Amino acid sequence: MYILKCYDGTYYTGYTPDINKRLKLHNAGKGAKYTRIRLPVELVWWKEYRYFKKAFLEEIRIKKLRKYQKKKLIDEFEEEKKQ
Repeated sequence: MYILKCYDGTYYTGYTPDINKRLKLHNAGKGAKYTRIRLPVELVWWKEYRYFKKAFLEEIRIKKLRKYQKKKLIDEFEEEKKQ
């Protein structure tokens, strides 16, 4: 499960079993249609899930959030990484 920040400041949410490979695909213009015209993208949030279904449900939940709510989630993640 991951969130990318696109060049235009928007966020893209997705899930994958291999985040590094997926990030390279996005930045090569071979990822999601949404990110192809918003390159480059930067990985700003991620979380691992043991089961696909949980990741999928979390993706749906996050996609429904407003931009400021996603930003808050990302900011909290950054703070946790610092500690």
